[in-house]
Amino acid sequence: MNSDTPRDLVGIGIGPFNLSLAALAHPLHGLDAVFYDQRPAFHWHPGLLIDGARLQVPFLADLVTLADPTSPWSFLGYLRERERLYPFYFAERFHIQRAEYDAYCRWVAENLPALRFGHRVDAVRYDPEHALFEVDHTRLGPDGQAEAPGRTRTRHLVLGTGTEPHVPDPLKPLVDTPGTPVLHAADYLDHRADLLAAGHVTVIGTGQSGAEVFLDLLRHRPAGRERLHWLGRTPALAPMEYSKLGLEHFTPDYTRYFHALPEPVRDRLVPAQWQLHKAVDADTLAAIHDELYRRTLHGSWPDTVLTPGVQVRTAHRTAPAKVELHLEHTEQHTRSRLTTDAVVLATGYRERPLDPLLAGLGPHLHRDHHGRPRVDERFRLVLDPRIEAAGRHVFVQNTGTHTHGVGTPDLGLAAWRSATILNTLTGAEPYPLPRRTAFTTFGLPQPPPRTPAAREARVLTPLADGIRAASPPAPQR
Repeated sequence: MNSDTPRDLVGIGIGPFNLSLAALAHPLHGLDAVFYDQRPAFHWHPGLLIDGARLQVPFLADLVTLADPTSPWSFLGYLRERERLYPFYFAERFHIQRAEYDAYCRWVAENLPALRFGHRVDAVRYDPEHALFEVDHTRLGPDGQAEAPGRTRTRHLVLGTGTEPHVPDPLKPLVDTPGTPVLHAADYLDHRADLLAAGHVTVIGTGQSGAEVFLDLLRHRPAGRERLHWLGRTPALAPMEYSKLGLEHFTPDYTRYFHALPEPVRDRLVPAQWQLHKAVDADTLAAIHDELYRRTLHGSWPDTVLTPGVQVRTAHRTAPAKVELHLEHTEQHTRSRLTTDAVVLATGYRERPLDPLLAGLGPHLHRDHHGRPRVDERFRLVLDPRIEAAGRHVFVQNTGTHTHGVGTPDLGLAAWRSATILNTLTGAEPYPLPRRTAFTTFGLPQPPPRTPAAREARVLTPLADGIRAASPPAPQR
């Protein structure tokens, strides 16, 4: 294309959510889209593709199926392409391994023509004269060095920059200084050999990643000399809510309900719903218990400590090559110290802040009371009215937990959100979406608003003598 010809859509970041959008956009003739990512190729959490670890959502939560089961980019389409449909059929697996999901996504990424890996986006701005967004980017070489700058003009943007590993403030000094292995779980497999060789290992974080890392270390350390601690702030080593009706919190119905709640209510709900999305899969907890129990068969207990309800107050390195953690129990309000040889921080991920990328759009962004970008029901940033009047939009993926709830990072909503974005962007409905997705009715139905004039209105009813008198209006349902 001529560099001056505007695109219809530019996507920034190519994780599963923008990959879903690219896959659903691919068959829409006349829609000109391109997606940029600075990585050389697609990889999904490579440091946590532990052997045997499974997705916590069914395989139907692939990139496209819940919006278009006939798409060639479905997981079943991938199996057909690889001649693996019959083995999968006989395996009877509803939840696939993470490594297989990663391989499926890489297959899609390698075959979609609109993806541009090895391109770093440097700046985004709005050109009011032409009513277009401008995206400055740099093509990167094999070693990550800058090779060629470029600029793409577009009518719409979609941000899929995803999340980044989170390190709590008390633990940042450990990560920032060399010495004893202290790493985020995102890098676990790269350092697994060092961790298995370490004398004592502490895993901090009692969510799914922490459980999987602890289980993998436990399985590969000698019986009676495990020397493992597993600590975290959650009040219990609790199973994730996985009841059928509980899972309806990850439906479009609940997402719409959550978005319509007042901001203070939404902010109170998200941390209270930790067991919906930050607890541990029950099968993983059972596997940990099975492994611990197996190690008691000869009469001794494994050298492990599992303690929830604990937070790290401070931490520092000690000579010659150890780490000292200062701990506090959140319910007992007691304190203790723990010396360890290695630390794995399974402390989760946080949404990447948009402000550095959108500095050029800063004056046009509308924000809530906490300074966060406002996001409307259709996943559009709320912008200056003049930009919206021009029909230009910036969509966001996996960036609106504060506006769309705990389902924001859930893979099961990826296809629905992508279809919503494409339906909005095209002004048509290439992907018809269901009006109802849950048996649960979230909230009470609200009567239509009544204006002051309506409250004063009276309904005239005829009397026997022909005189009309005022009576209260009938109650509204």
